[in-house]
Amino acid sequence: NSSESHNCAKSILTSDRLQIVVTLSEFFNETWEAANCANCLKNSSEGLSNSTVEFLDLFNKSLTCFERNLQGRTIYLSPNNYTEVCKNCNETYKMLNDLYNNLQRMNRQGDESGHSAHLCIDVEDAMNITRKLWSRTFNCSVPCSDTVPVIAVSSFILFLPIVFYLSSFLHSKQKKRILILPKRIQSNASLVNIQEKYS
Repeated sequence: NSSESHNCAKSILTSDRLQIVVTLSEFFNETWEAANCANCLKNSSEGLSNSTVEFLDLFNKSLTCFERNLQGRTIYLSPNNYTEVCKNCNETYKMLNDLYNNLQRMNRQGDESGHSAHLCIDVEDAMNITRKLWSRTFNCSVPCSDTVPVIAVSSFILFLPIVFYLSSFLHSKQKKRILILPKRIQSNASLVNIQEKYS
């Protein structure tokens, strides 16, 4: 009976004491939502979105580049000497990082998946792995372009008090203190002696 189908399904799913089917279904649904898996798919969930495919392709190219530049050299390299990896894989890593930042920006506005908020867990985990390898394992660092302006502004701010006090000292009128010595008033004892003489 179609009118009773919902009740029938409900009674079958909740027939056991643990309600294992319902519990598992809720667990998988919550995991799917928490991992933002829908953000990796197209609107109709037919397959991976174009941006996700492009990202995963660049991610695989980056890992391949890392492996190719490390092949047969890991034994001879000291832990901090990965200059070949940093030099040869810099372009690929930069492209991957830029794409990830663009995906984040697009995702906040709602992209082809139709969902906003975070990127799906596969993309975020892939980027975290790549960044960890690049910065911690290979110790590759891209020099920050803001370093020079930050140092210039910091130096200017630190130099301001010196300029202030120096200009205050130079432009203030320095009055020389002229000490006027008072004339000595004769003491009372000498006045008494003078009066005694004349009396």
